[in-house]
Amino acid sequence: MGKLQSKFRRRSDLYRAKEGSETVPVPQVVQYEPAHTDAINCVTSLTSDLCVSGGHDQAVVVYDWRAGKMYKAFLGHNRDVTKLCCFSRNTWIFSASRDKTVLMWDLGRDKEPVQDFCGHELVVNGVAISPEGSKLCTGSRDNSMCLWDIESGKCLQRNTISRNLVTHVCWVPGSTSIVQTSEDKTIRVWDSRTWQVTNTFPAKQYIQTHCDISPNCYNLLSSSNGVGGQGCEATLWDLRQPGCKVTEYRGHLQTTACCVFVPSRLGCPALVASSSYDSSVKIWDQTTAACLCTLTLDGSGPLVSLAPCDSSNLLCASFNTGLHQLHLDQGAAVSLSEVACF
Repeated sequence: MGKLQSKFRRRSDLYRAKEGSETVPVPQVVQYEPAHTDAINCVTSLTSDLCVSGGHDQAVVVYDWRAGKMYKAFLGHNRDVTKLCCFSRNTWIFSASRDKTVLMWDLGRDKEPVQDFCGHELVVNGVAISPEGSKLCTGSRDNSMCLWDIESGKCLQRNTISRNLVTHVCWVPGSTSIVQTSEDKTIRVWDSRTWQVTNTFPAKQYIQTHCDISPNCYNLLSSSNGVGGQGCEATLWDLRQPGCKVTEYRGHLQTTACCVFVPSRLGCPALVASSSYDSSVKIWDQTTAACLCTLTLDGSGPLVSLAPCDSSNLLCASFNTGLHQLHLDQGAAVSLSEVACF
């Protein structure tokens, strides 16, 4: 698992003849230079053109996905990179790792980390930056959540809760609230001022793997692990009424590793995207929970992370076949297709 394909294909067109019509070009998926040499664990957007990814090869890679070429690679971790977050106003990148640390990188500076955050006792699975860019939140399998001063790298707060094996962390935009998912199947909301849990959502039946906040900050998405179609769902919650479940998105056959809100075009329904260990990405109507389309990436292995770039483009990280650029058509019939792989 995690071995990337080594063959490269340049952009080309296949031509398919249709009876009574001229030949019609069918675009082929473009294969660019791979971003990583092994399985990828996470991908996120930095700018409208650049994405950041990390994985088993311990590298943090900045890639120009529109041009199909690597922009910069950072090396500093000695174990897998597990999660990433960015602060685009300052081109800051924060990478969490199985080496128990979080490193801070600056795209405009050299390839050495500009700050490190050390103090967790096990793998760090959650990292999020405060809206104004002065504080960093991290969560770990050591059951603790930590708050750090970015400038000094000093740990300001630490709170440990039994069985709170953190799986993901989101800072609510424009707020002092932080949301985290856990292997104990619960979702917790923290107040960054007191570093105490202010709300705990009702426990789900399965481990919660990921979370995301809607652009208007009204809703929360979480995803569940599972097998054989049991569990494997994404859940929409009302953040204004913590613990209020709005709807569920069911259809994946294995663990749903990631779920995100998709930027919607004016006049189009609000959309949700999810990726799964079953090698598929699904697009859902946020309100009705109808599955609008499914794209299966054969041979990709688990699809572990999604990053919306804009209303038409999604990036998807896989274990076996690198990063995939997906085109989302939000027309009368919503469709999803693979454009490039790198």
